[in-house]
Amino acid sequence: MASVKPEEVIEILERHNVHISLEQAMLILDFMFKFAKLALTQKRGT
Repeated sequence: MASVKPEEVIEILERHNVHISLEQAMLILDFMFKFAKLALTQKRGT
């Protein structure tokens, strides 16, 4: 499984004229991984 790096998040968002810091990118990734785990847990429960 490929892992997304904070630097990649920064690059992707910059293509859409959104500028964030490295720290903000790390927070976004942390949230996304937690949200993905929650979504998978919910999916298995149904």
